[in-house]
Amino acid sequence: MFEIGNSLREARYRQQLELSEVEQATKIRARYLQALEEESFDALPAQTYVKGFLRTYADYLGLDGQLYVDEFNSRYSDGGEEPREPVVARRTAGVPSRHRRLERRGVLIALAGIGVLVGLFFAAFNFGGHDNTNTQIPNLGPTPTAHTKSKQKTHKAVVAPARAAKMRFFVVSTGGNCWMEVRNYSVNGRTLYAGTLQLHQFQRFVARRLWIDFGSPGNVRASVNGQAVTIPGGGRTVAVQVTRQGVNLAPKTG
Repeated sequence: MFEIGNSLREARYRQQLELSEVEQATKIRARYLQALEEESFDALPAQTYVKGFLRTYADYLGLDGQLYVDEFNSRYSDGGEEPREPVVARRTAGVPSRHRRLERRGVLIALAGIGVLVGLFFAAFNFGGHDNTNTQIPNLGPTPTAHTKSKQKTHKAVVAPARAAKMRFFVVSTGGNCWMEVRNYSVNGRTLYAGTLQLHQFQRFVARRLWIDFGSPGNVRASVNGQAVTIPGGGRTVAVQVTRQGVNLAPKTG
């Protein structure tokens, strides 16, 4: 569990972005972006809008949009904006008094059982005489005890959103011009570069994940963390995702 609004606001501050800039890039009104940062979800038209805005805003900031949608779903019911309460909390009313009655009944039964066993012991002792060498003491077994049931309140573990390690991506034009557009994290992310690499020009990027559209990928060479990588697509226009594991074709959007 993590704070949705605060993590969005902190990510925006780290990138020195104003709400007006994010509004222009994402087409989400600034007052809705501010409502997301303040977790004032009732200020948005409906939960469908909340989830869509959360995903787009988080992706734009380089965060995992699906993680924020999942966190919202886990904390808010489908029918309203009130947080879900653990079922255990609603079933505690009246439980202590019922437990006390069961405990008293258990104690009485245990005492009665002890009395019966003690009586059997003395009866066996009297009928068996006083010769201790031949007297067999009945196996009384462990003394019954009343077990007190303890109520345990479940707590939801606080888990911070997982953040992938950053990687270094280097690309250089070796065979001719290549147009490219680089976005942070996903297709909805902030644009980091858009232009044409002339012959022998290069660009460097440090990020957790990149979405890149190449015009002529066959004209460039690239590396991830100093390791040469191959850009798929056979030299034709292609969209790829770059991570620490390498370069792969981007999933189709729309």
